[in-house]
Amino acid sequence: MPAPATTYERVVYKNPSEYHYMKVCLEFQDHGVGLNAAQFKQLLISALKDLFGEVDAALPLDVLTYEEKTLSAILRICSSGLVKLWSSLTLLGSYKGKKCAFRVIQVSPFLLALSGNSRELVLD
Repeated sequence: MPAPATTYERVVYKNPSEYHYMKVCLEFQDHGVGLNAAQFKQLLISALKDLFGEVDAALPLDVLTYEEKTLSAILRICSSGLVKLWSSLTLLGSYKGKKCAFRVIQVSPFLLALSGNSRELVLD
C-alpha cells in the first residue's frame, strides 16, 4: 500500500500591530550640523510632504526619543504609513542646502525589540 501523499498548507501571518517603531540616524556630509527635536520632526514631515503631498504628511508620526549628539531617534508610525515614511526618508537628500541621509537601523512592530541589537550581542 503506497504512503499517503504529503499535503502542505501555506500560512500567511498578517501583523495586527497598530504601530511600527523605527530606529533611525541622520548623517550629514559635513559634520557639525545640529538639529533640535522640533527641527528633526519638521524634517520628517517635510520629507513625507515632498514625496507624497499634504495628505500623507499628516500621518500619525511620533518621535519617542531623540539624541541631539548622534542625531538618532526612535519613531512610532502607524503600520499603514510605514512604507511611505521609510521611502520618504530614503529619498531625502538635503537639509537647508546641506547633503544628508537617513539610515534606518532597526524596524519592528514591538518597541522592546529596538532596545537591543542581536548583531552586537556579547556572550560571556
